[in-house]
Amino acid sequence: MTKDELYHIISNGESETVEFKSMFGKEVIESIVAFSNSKGGKVIIGVNDNKNIIGVTVSDESIQKWINEIKQNTNPQVIPDTETLELEGKTVVLFRVIEYPVKPVAFHNKYYKRKANSNHLMSIEEIANEHLKTINSSWDFYPDPNHSIHNISIKKIRQFIHNIEQKNHSEITISPVDFLSKLEFIRNNKITFGVYLLFAEDYCSISDLQIGRFKSDTHIIDSLSLNTDLFTEVDETIAFIKKHLMVEYIITGEPRRQERFDYPLEAIREIVINMIVHRDYRDSSGSIIKIFDDRIEFFNPGNLYGGITISDLLTDNYTSQARNKLIAKAFKEAGIIERYGSGIRRILSICNDYGIIPPRIEEVFNGFRVVLFKKKTRKNKNGGVSEGVSEGVSEGVNNKIDLLNYIIANPGLRTNHLAKKIKVPQKTIERWLSELKTEKKAVYKGSPKTGGYYAK
Repeated sequence: MTKDELYHIISNGESETVEFKSMFGKEVIESIVAFSNSKGGKVIIGVNDNKNIIGVTVSDESIQKWINEIKQNTNPQVIPDTETLELEGKTVVLFRVIEYPVKPVAFHNKYYKRKANSNHLMSIEEIANEHLKTINSSWDFYPDPNHSIHNISIKKIRQFIHNIEQKNHSEITISPVDFLSKLEFIRNNKITFGVYLLFAEDYCSISDLQIGRFKSDTHIIDSLSLNTDLFTEVDETIAFIKKHLMVEYIITGEPRRQERFDYPLEAIREIVINMIVHRDYRDSSGSIIKIFDDRIEFFNPGNLYGGITISDLLTDNYTSQARNKLIAKAFKEAGIIERYGSGIRRILSICNDYGIIPPRIEEVFNGFRVVLFKKKTRKNKNGGVSEGVSEGVSEGVNNKIDLLNYIIANPGLRTNHLAKKIKVPQKTIERWLSELKTEKKAVYKGSPKTGGYYAK
């Protein structure tokens, strides 16, 4: 690394991949472990928290001693690349760490992960997930100790196979159980957690999904409780929601009039499939759908998986990682999922094309929620979105993530236009935009007078 490159790194301050330390100590090893369990990073020794270069006194022997101490106190052993540079007449030591291929890495039997610009002690769930990702597996591929082949429906498996045959235009000649074994859905004659969820014969205790039609926050006029296999849950959930949608008929001049529901059925189906496939079924709470007069709320237990953020989802700035690989594979084999990791952007696009305001997407109550709104947008003469959308969205733009969501649906608006349309103070908009630009989630395109903001 050149001196100029190191100066540039120091000037930008600590981050998700950079840590400063005045001297070598256990905190250095913690950071090295945190980087190993995340995306990798650099620990710079001889620089304080204020980005001042204070230097350290070292020799070849002392650096080797530090490396040995790191090796002896990490499991699996981590050996960082080391570089010594002179800045402003002072010695600075750089430890460079890659994302470790076998995770998680421990320091004194504790596991750390890098989040933003600090190290966080990993939870039991995070430790387990990192291990499963390392062996390219997920919990739903593990044998279910509480259920056997007698608890699943051969009829449902045959229907699954039939769907695959129709999709691939080929016949599957082996038995249903042998076919699941070939997919590794059944291992050593034991069903996995995923197989139980997909093909449960009767009541499935861990697939709890509650749906209600609300006239107010407390007044329920209809409800449905589901504890069945996941394929059935998708169909029954969509049928219940459709039953409570309003429909209008459009006269087009064709012999048959067109039906238009107040919400796009395609978006509802996409949301329901995603929540059922990606839910954290190890969480004791269930999925909840609330249908109100003006919106539908979809809540799933379990935060976003794989360290991605809402901003990452909205901008496609991530690599898709399925929490439930077996379940996702089964839905894809059956032709229900076309491709992984594109659901949110597809939902936003569907809503925009349908002429309703963008859905709200957020992490709440240790879970993930999508709110689909009924309010329509209005198109102006130039094909853009008029104030009809801003009036609806202004109620829901409460942070930079909501703003990014709005920009995705309404690209090319300037700061003052954004502030006016969504009725948020311009200084607040400027601060959120600055943060989004720093995070490389949004970008300004065009001239200072005619340009505007776009999702990056």
